[in-house]
Amino acid sequence: MNIRYLLMVAVWLSSVSLSRAGAPYFSNYDQAARQEPVRGVVAGKDGTPIPGATVRSLSTGRVTTTNDRGEFTLQAAQGEKLVISYIGFSQQEVTVSGSSLRITLTEGSSQLGEVVVVGYGSQTKSDVTGALTQLKADNIKQGVNISVDNMLQGKVSGVRIAQSSGEPGAGVDVFIRGVGSIRSGSTPLFVVDGVPLSNDNVSAGGPNFGLGSSEAKNPLNFLNTSDIETITILKDASAAAIYGARGSNGVVLITTKRGKKGDPTLTYDMYVGTSSVIKKLDVLPASEYRQAITDPAYDHGSSTDWQDVIYRNGFIQNHNLSFAKSTNTGNYLASISRLDQDGIVEKSSFKRTTARLNAEESFFDDKRLTIKMNLTASNIDETGIPNGNTAGSDGQLIIHALMANPTRSVYDDNGEYTNFNMNAHYNPAYLLSIYDDKTNTFRVLGNIEAKLRILPGLYYRFNYGIDKSTSERNSTIYPNVTDRTPNGAYVQNNLQSLTTLLDHYLTYNLAIRKHQVEVLGGFSYQQFKFSGTAFGMQNIANQGTGVPPEYNPGYSGIPTTPSGYAQENELQSFFGRVNYNYDNRYLLTASLRADGSTRFGEDNKYGYFPSFALGWTLSREQFLKDVTAIRDLKLRASWGQTGNQEVPNKITQASYSLTPSAGYYLYDDLALVNGVIVNRTANPGLKWELVEQYNVGLDFDLWDSKLYGSLEYYNKTTKDPILNIPSEPLSPTTTVWKNVDARIVNKGFEFMLGSQLINTKNLTWSVDVNGATLSNTIKDLPVSELYSGSISGPGLSGVNANIYKSGYEAGSFYMLKHMGYDKDGKDIFEDKTGDGVINADDRQIFEGAIPNFNFGINSQLRYRKFDLSVAFIGQTGGYLVNNTALDLNINSLASDRNVLKKYYDAGASTSNAVQLSSLYLEKSDFLRMSNLRLGYTFSFNQVPWLQSFNIYVSAQNLFTITGYSGYDPLVNTTKTVDGNQSLGVDYTTYPAAKTFLLGATIKF
Repeated sequence: MNIRYLLMVAVWLSSVSLSRAGAPYFSNYDQAARQEPVRGVVAGKDGTPIPGATVRSLSTGRVTTTNDRGEFTLQAAQGEKLVISYIGFSQQEVTVSGSSLRITLTEGSSQLGEVVVVGYGSQTKSDVTGALTQLKADNIKQGVNISVDNMLQGKVSGVRIAQSSGEPGAGVDVFIRGVGSIRSGSTPLFVVDGVPLSNDNVSAGGPNFGLGSSEAKNPLNFLNTSDIETITILKDASAAAIYGARGSNGVVLITTKRGKKGDPTLTYDMYVGTSSVIKKLDVLPASEYRQAITDPAYDHGSSTDWQDVIYRNGFIQNHNLSFAKSTNTGNYLASISRLDQDGIVEKSSFKRTTARLNAEESFFDDKRLTIKMNLTASNIDETGIPNGNTAGSDGQLIIHALMANPTRSVYDDNGEYTNFNMNAHYNPAYLLSIYDDKTNTFRVLGNIEAKLRILPGLYYRFNYGIDKSTSERNSTIYPNVTDRTPNGAYVQNNLQSLTTLLDHYLTYNLAIRKHQVEVLGGFSYQQFKFSGTAFGMQNIANQGTGVPPEYNPGYSGIPTTPSGYAQENELQSFFGRVNYNYDNRYLLTASLRADGSTRFGEDNKYGYFPSFALGWTLSREQFLKDVTAIRDLKLRASWGQTGNQEVPNKITQASYSLTPSAGYYLYDDLALVNGVIVNRTANPGLKWELVEQYNVGLDFDLWDSKLYGSLEYYNKTTKDPILNIPSEPLSPTTTVWKNVDARIVNKGFEFMLGSQLINTKNLTWSVDVNGATLSNTIKDLPVSELYSGSISGPGLSGVNANIYKSGYEAGSFYMLKHMGYDKDGKDIFEDKTGDGVINADDRQIFEGAIPNFNFGINSQLRYRKFDLSVAFIGQTGGYLVNNTALDLNINSLASDRNVLKKYYDAGASTSNAVQLSSLYLEKSDFLRMSNLRLGYTFSFNQVPWLQSFNIYVSAQNLFTITGYSGYDPLVNTTKTVDGNQSLGVDYTTYPAAKTFLLGATIKF
């Protein structure tokens, strides 16, 4: 081998190395020697770095792309011309002068030029091949939103938000592209600044004193919504598959604010306001009630609107102070906030204090090492009311207020609360007075991330995160004159949780001429620990006697047996992804994640979740080059699989217990020895629920953004669902946890259409509308049916409203069909069996709770210094079981209680039996103005230290157009049966609120 040949090989290898740094190989070695490395930064007008921008030399053809900090390195000679381009920005030409450049691109209006957050990184929207939507803080921070999930309402196609309750801080159900599981819920995975959160409760639930048990609060309440920069929703499997076993219900990525380029900023924003019940139910007033009753003993001589007794105007105030700064090597942001919200029901409240610190700094030569830290701490104090979702017809505060006789008074002649002297019905004001429920939750979420540039384009990242919370809930019912725990009781529930995250991953970026490749590979480990304890006292001292039991539980009473539990599970994952871009025209994304979970047995410890997606940017093709109407046009298609591990711990293992019922006498009848019973049959073969999804999408920007948006078709199928079904003969238990061959299919069409109708210096107006259709079907269920949606009411114990059955949508309704009333006001039901007797066999399946169309409409108008925004949300095609109306049926008139006016006006007979039927099945269609905001921004040109002052007024839930007779058509009370999720049941839910705010934002 001669020396010349070796020299040619060396030159070729060096040229490939230079190509990696941004230069393609070339033949003139002397010319290469004259080149010098030129480093630069590409940013927008506000100083925000632009990753993925293309930097090309006009003379040599060398090309490179900027990294996620907007930085690039390119071999170039002095005086050489470079062209920098990026979709959504105007192309710019610069001349090399020196070894360092800073290029500022002028932003265009293209929607495809935005930088969006994806799993373990970021991309330009033009490079995205999956179905995702990113929301910016300015577009979603409207009205009172205690938790981040409420901010998504009406903003993203295919995402539906339903309140489990209107109580401040209450849980929220988030459905992304339908209902994909029978048992495991539909909650998506939330990731905050790179830390995936557990969907388990972080606050303690409440005990049942005969008033129903209370659900734990929303685990996302700890985040200060003013700290949020962007929210990105990953909807299809291609976008979510990088999160593998936890991505089946979609993924929501939340990033918080950081310091930006420019002068340091100090921002104070606040609002104050008042809330009231969104509507009152139309029960009989005292005057009509007197006409309706036949027994004069039921006229107690007063006139009381009991809804007015328990509802109030709740005061709200929120204050947030933050300061931020960015330097040449890093940035930081610190904030502190306080939110106080009085609920619209007396005594209920939510108070939160949060503090956040985000910091980033770079070290060593050319910012080789970057370290980021995110830390947030929150303290939440909540006061609850006696309104548990598991109560029967005689247990909830709100149902007592609705059924209370309007001729009764709140107080008697002695100034004491009026004693109704009735079983299963009590003075609601009295219930509030004897009940005390306080919860304190302290939570800390933090992570530290280090990024090291090993070689040009090759980065190693390390992420360590913790999520720790402690919660204490003190619940007391004092001795009282009802039959609900009349001797009083106190219970303290404690809950602790700790989640630890450890990520290691490498990213490698390669740009050669028109080819751009990004490779990601990594390892993740997450550990989840939960523990809880409970203790209490019975027969406690009277209210006002001694020290309240929450401060001195041993003061009086009889101790109850303490209880506790602890659980731990782990998730170990390996993941990889490849993004390929050819000439910004042809795009490919492929990913694979392997998850191992301790929730599953040895036979199927690991699950594997692949995805594949293609993109074609048609607007860059020659055949569309001269079509001036098309600014951007991209076609996408994807396929992928994700998993679901949200099942109870240890269900793959057998469970045993000692019990006297299985015991025996060891020595004649002298001593009973506890026997062993099997509680759960082992199934080491249990495996993940699998969700397979297809998606086809089109992104477009036409006529200078006069029309832009996206269209999507998706088909999402859940396979191998995990159910607790009847076991085979000779099994030690009657049921067993198994994967079944059933499928749950969700499919539909989504769209987002927007327009910059006016875009001038003094006037801008943009409107967007989003909507989604949904068809849900259960197929091949191996059992005849499953039930859920337990119904509360007299004589309705064990009655369920939801049915899961092959050929029908998840959570369809199962009940008698009400045909009207006969001439005597008696109920008429359809006799399905034709035997002349109406019984359970005559029940029928009705359309379910899942709306087949959801939509949102958003408008942003700015005229000079005025800004006006309006938002509407709505849905059609769904139904609700109005369990509240079922408890306010006509026969209440015969028992000293009130009824809904519509049943009396219909001429129904008071002797009608209480039965679940389609009489209480109502459409949940509605159109709601969810937010209206008018603001004005003052400018102070003569005051250099004051940047801006914006003052605004806002109205939330201003009006709702609906035929639903309950408080709110957008509700979903938790009424599960045997772990099967319930859908579309409304039982005396804490109502939604109408809110008016006055707010201001001041920037220094």
